[in-house]
Amino acid sequence: MPPTDRFVISFAAEPPQEALPYGRWADTLRGHFTTACREADSEGVELGEPGEIKWFPDRTYYGRTYVPGVARTGTGYEFFGFVSFSEGSDGQGAPTDFYAFADYTSELVESNPDWKLDLNDEVIGHWRGEQGNVAEITLVWGVPQVAGGATVTAELANLAVDQCEVLDERFTLIAPDNYRGDYLDVKLWSSRGELLAAESLYVEDDDGEPEGDETGSRDDESGSDDDEAASENDDGEPVRDEAQPGGATG
Repeated sequence: MPPTDRFVISFAAEPPQEALPYGRWADTLRGHFTTACREADSEGVELGEPGEIKWFPDRTYYGRTYVPGVARTGTGYEFFGFVSFSEGSDGQGAPTDFYAFADYTSELVESNPDWKLDLNDEVIGHWRGEQGNVAEITLVWGVPQVAGGATVTAELANLAVDQCEVLDERFTLIAPDNYRGDYLDVKLWSSRGELLAAESLYVEDDDGEPEGDETGSRDDESGSDDDEAASENDDGEPVRDEAQPGGATG
């Protein structure tokens, strides 16, 4: 096989190893996630307490396992984030070194019937490629809004870089994004290999260039430090669409 001109990190994360969290393990994760929710910068917004947490399949990358979750509040918001931890070099040790991240949004799936995939995403690292190019290693989790999905893939310029089976109508991906001018697409497939839905983590402007959506921005809702970059950063580069939770457009 000849050398490839598409040299990029692919399928670097382990597939899900455990069932969705339950029992005492779910209680442990909930403690960390709830703390992160309470520490989220609300800028004076009354968010309320997180309710029942919907957990997503675990994925392990570079020695850390990530378990994403979402939780609604009684005030019309949704917390989204993850709990990560280490399990030793062989993955058999007891979980240690916990870290939890949470943010919030008021953009909910029931208010957006056009969404085909309800997505969340968060950059968790970087991968340095050739000629100084750097990919953003991105954790993506979500729920299909169309029936019949069996597998979800992450694709960079139509090159599959990760995939995950749909488990209880949920999936988790870890994949490179924003690499050499290419941006991540998430695609839902049936068991027969039929494409059921495809969403980008970005929207396109009138010139066909990917950019962020300035309306309903998750960063605008949360008051994060990225507020000023709702559509472009200081260098005029496109940023993630923030139209729905986690930055994907439905």
